Amino acid sequence: MPTPNSQDVTRLLQAWSTGDRAALDQLIPLVSAELRRLAKRHLSNERRGHPLQTTALIHEGFLRLVGASQVRLKTRPDFFAAASHVMRQVLVDLARERHTRKRGGGAKQVSLDEAMIVSSERDEGLLDLDQALRALTEIDPRKSQVVELRFFGGLSAQETAEALHVSVETVHRDWRLAKSWLLRRLRGEKSNDA
Repeated sequence: MPTPNSQDVTRLLQAWSTGDRAALDQLIPLVSAELRRLAKRHLSNERRGHPLQTTALIHEGFLRLVGASQVRLKTRPDFFAAASHVMRQVLVDLARERHTRKRGGGAKQVSLDEAMIVSSERDEGLLDLDQALRALTEIDPRKSQVVELRFFGGLSAQETAEALHVSVETVHRDWRLAKSWLLRRLRGEKSNDA
C-alpha cells in the first residue's frame, strides 16, 4: 500500500486540529496502514505472548491521541511522532501495571540490547528503558525525542528532522549521542550530561 500523500494528511490534520470531526473520518483510512506498521514495530520489541495485539495497540493509542485535546498536530511527521509516543506509553503503562502486580517493584537494570531481546523479563527492560528516556528528557529533551522518533517510531532521519524542525545532521549527531548516553545509563553508569 502506498504511503499517503503528505499534503492530504497535513490538510486533514490541520482541519481536525481546528475541530473538524469529518476530517478525522477522512484521515483514518489514510494513516491506518502506517499506524499498523508503527504498532507492529513497537510490538516486535515485546516478549512472545504479549497480551496486546497490533489492532488493540492501534485502537488504544488512537483513542488516547484523539482524546488528547491539547495535542496540535499540523504535519504528517508530527502525527506519526505523537502516535508512536502514545503507543510506547500504552506499552509502558501495561508493563508497569503487570510489573506492579507480579513483582512488587524493584526492576533490575539491563543494557539497551538486553532490553530489546525477547524474554520473560521484557516488561522490566521496557520500564528501565522508559526510565532512562525520562532521565534523558530532563537533560536534553530533543535527544530523547530523536530516540523516540527513530527507534520507536521508525521514522527516517529526514522525517525526524522535519518533525523536530532541525537539520538531518543534527538528528544524526543527537542519535549517536543519545544511544551512547542510554547505553551507559542502562549499564548503571551515572552521567548527568547527554
